Amino acid sequence: MESLQNILDKAGVFQYGIINTKDINFSQEVRKMCEVNTCRQYGKTWACPPAIGTVEECKDRICNYDKMVLFSGKYDLEDSFDYEGMTEGMKKFKQSSRLIDNAVKPLIKDYFMLSNEGCDLCDKCTYPDAPCRFPDRAHGSLEGYGIFVSEIAKTAGINYINGANTVTYFGALICNSSDLEKILEN
Repeated sequence: MESLQNILDKAGVFQYGIINTKDINFSQEVRKMCEVNTCRQYGKTWACPPAIGTVEECKDRICNYDKMVLFSGKYDLEDSFDYEGMTEGMKKFKQSSRLIDNAVKPLIKDYFMLSNEGCDLCDKCTYPDAPCRFPDRAHGSLEGYGIFVSEIAKTAGINYINGANTVTYFGALICNSSDLEKILEN
């Protein structure tokens, strides 16, 4: 069985930390950023609000598990206004999240993943007209779940900001301790 460290290394993860889900602060304030459509995904995908439910429902979903592996990807930019570089980093991070999901799937059965800025599986989401085509592969976002990423990064002991001319994206593997131990031990 492949170890968590190997999985994260192969996926290009910059840093990671493991926290207890009971230590996560869920906030309606973060959800309000979704509601004003900061990332332009609100109401457009099954992986984002309002489709994922209330902040309380998201909290309950996460707290059905006891561990979160928070991970990040750091991407270099030409300058702080390099929108293309940010977009390319976001795409690469989504690929990293998919690699982690695919590597973990044969090892543990009961988990779910969160990533950055909603789902990217389909060119056009079926929301709200038909069910999600890939509910077991769709990755919601940390922010959509009402989680302050800067706060949770501090809790996990990883950097939220990684220097000038970089962008950092965050994702999470949410699972139970017994399953996490299986992939930590190898």
